[in-house]
Amino acid sequence: MTQRPRTVGELKATGYRPRSIKQEIRQNLRAKLEAGQRLFPGVLGYERTVIPGIVNALLAGHDFILLGLRGQAKTRLLRSLVNLLDDVVPVLAGTELNDDPLAPISTQGEHLLEKFGDEAAVEWLPRQSRYNEKLATPDVSIADLLGDIDPIKAATRKLTFADPEVIHFGIVPRTNRGIFAINELPDLAPRIQVGLFNILEERDLQIRGFPVRIPLDLLMVFSANPEDYTNRGSIITPLKDRISSQILTHYPPETSIAADITRQEAWTERGDDVVIPEEVRLLVEEIAFVARESDLVDQASGVSARVSISAMELLASNLERRALSTGECPVYPRLCDLHMLLPAITGKVEMVYEGEQQGAEVVARKLVGEAVQRVFDRRFPEIGKGIGSGGEEDVGPYAEIVAWFADGNSVTLDDEQPVAEYLAELRRVPGLWELASEHGGTTTPLQALHAEMILEGLHQHLKLARQDLDSQVSYKEMVKFHLLRPHGGPHGGG
Repeated sequence: MTQRPRTVGELKATGYRPRSIKQEIRQNLRAKLEAGQRLFPGVLGYERTVIPGIVNALLAGHDFILLGLRGQAKTRLLRSLVNLLDDVVPVLAGTELNDDPLAPISTQGEHLLEKFGDEAAVEWLPRQSRYNEKLATPDVSIADLLGDIDPIKAATRKLTFADPEVIHFGIVPRTNRGIFAINELPDLAPRIQVGLFNILEERDLQIRGFPVRIPLDLLMVFSANPEDYTNRGSIITPLKDRISSQILTHYPPETSIAADITRQEAWTERGDDVVIPEEVRLLVEEIAFVARESDLVDQASGVSARVSISAMELLASNLERRALSTGECPVYPRLCDLHMLLPAITGKVEMVYEGEQQGAEVVARKLVGEAVQRVFDRRFPEIGKGIGSGGEEDVGPYAEIVAWFADGNSVTLDDEQPVAEYLAELRRVPGLWELASEHGGTTTPLQALHAEMILEGLHQHLKLARQDLDSQVSYKEMVKFHLLRPHGGPHGGG
């Protein structure tokens, strides 16, 4: 490996020429596009929407903002921009603003060149050190971002406050020749947003009104939630006007894409004990999709992808717990396991007033039930109106099942049952196992899952009653169950 230049003179001898951060990103982006390389590894579902918008903004040399609800990979996209930087860049050693050795912008850098000339030392800054971000909060000050006059430095060196050397620089100028990101921009106080005007428009730093003008070289990027719902603040219009591109993010359009994202992010590898089929992964994603359409959930707040990620990790943990307690290996998901995912839902889904009145756990159970119903309706035959009426008009594939429950029988399932007991309970229902096998149950675990889904589907279509007690679920005949328990049991149902 060739040794990198260590002095300004050696750097000049290589033919190095200064270029701006936006020129650097543009050239590297063009090279990646021509080579067909993936620009944002780990970001899925944006190939035809968000990523082309970011590429166009970078090719145009724009500062930009990503606007979208929480959990839409905005921060990940911004942090991935570092991959478009050079591996390393030369900086003048001893400077606070990462001065280019051939084009310093700080008084400190200019003095070093005047004093040492071509012998001035050069250091090499890695790309990871050229990205900084700040989470906008109401207490962020101009001094935090841009800097302030340091009276101690002025007194020690006997300099006036107008001298650039008395400035204590903030995080933005210290990111010179790099990428600076501000997350949740509306949370930044309006007067602080005003302080960004000059940087965005003139690439100029001014502090305390003194005639200190430092031409910064930056790519400024931002993220924000839609300001039409947030009560915390908004982006002031002049600042929006100076951000050249606004790019809208979104949630995954399909459960298959969402499942790929969750598979990538969630920790579900618990050894050979735990097996989670793809069908169950899609079912877990369906819960988030249902929540994003529910009238009980605040859609302006959004339902983060973290709901599915946390839920999948809890599912894997519940299976791991069952494997350890029963000694069985491997273990597969059951539909009754989904009730153990409620902690991943209740803490991440904001509800409207009606949802708050019902309670977080009740709403979460409804979301799980609706998700199962959606999958049931796509996979299994339609439930006819005659099913469960108890008369001769009972026809169709579910008639035998409903009739068995109508005779006073019930089924109780839970997530701690040994597999033999669990399967035996399902097989008690006449016709249930055969119907589950007929519609995609190619293995015993899938047959059992589909059998549970049929029972839950009949409950969601008001043909069976269900009583929930923690993770234990009992299915019973509808009318008799309600005569016994008018309120549907301790946790609802019916």
